[in-house]
Amino acid sequence: MSETESTPNPHSETPATPEAEIAALKAQLAEAEGRVAAARDAQLRAAAEAENTRRRIERDADASRKYAAEKLLGELLAVVDSLELGLKAAEAPEAQVKALAEGMQLTYRQLMALLEKQGVRQVDPKGEPFNPDLHAAMTMAETTVVAANHVVDVMQKGYRLHERLLRPAMVVVAKAPAAPAS
Repeated sequence: MSETESTPNPHSETPATPEAEIAALKAQLAEAEGRVAAARDAQLRAAAEAENTRRRIERDADASRKYAAEKLLGELLAVVDSLELGLKAAEAPEAQVKALAEGMQLTYRQLMALLEKQGVRQVDPKGEPFNPDLHAAMTMAETTVVAANHVVDVMQKGYRLHERLLRPAMVVVAKAPAAPAS
């Protein structure tokens, strides 16, 4: 008798018949195939879920990009309404310059309040030292009224969004008067 034939089956105390061993192996195979099928199904479901999540995130990101300015633009419509009312009032034959100027001033304040609410701040550096990070020097002017390398005049105000510069202020920078020729 060979060694494999003399080794008792560890699962049973009586020697197994070949038919019983085949049946046990078939049962194990069926069980293993079931686990493989379940694992394959779980993998397919996980892949489908990941794909659905990717598509949903992509769709949400597209919507966010598309409608990111929705709230801001909705608030700007009130400024547009004020401008339209002012234009309509200016067309009237009895329009008064003072009333139109007051209306423009109110619209300007409304727009500036909206910008400030969104984190936009004006850069109006008149009298301040010239800062090339915030100011664009358009020209230089000799003066004794303001110290050299300081802003004498602001041609166009600049704007910042929080800490980021949106547009530099266009300025005239002071320089010391030239010494008289001797």
